[in-house]
Amino acid sequence: MLDEDRYCVDVLLQVAAVQAALGEVGRLVLAGHIETCLMEALRSDDVRDQRKKIDEVMEIFGRYSLLGPRRGRGGVAGITSRKR
Repeated sequence: MLDEDRYCVDVLLQVAAVQAALGEVGRLVLAGHIETCLMEALRSDDVRDQRKKIDEVMEIFGRYSLLGPRRGRGGVAGITSRKR
């Protein structure tokens, strides 16, 4: 789209659509991980594996909260223009 010199707003809307689609894929993969890998570890007697899986999920939640779209801050997905 950039090579075609498309209107900036059209490009930003496409970027937002791709981000939303990737976010949904991530949510589905995370849900699958929790339902399988994490639950399997929690049902086991392996305390080390339980702790490892819980730590992994907590790290992922932390990363998602940093990478997700920023709502309520103005701009597109947290991007704001600044006067210089």
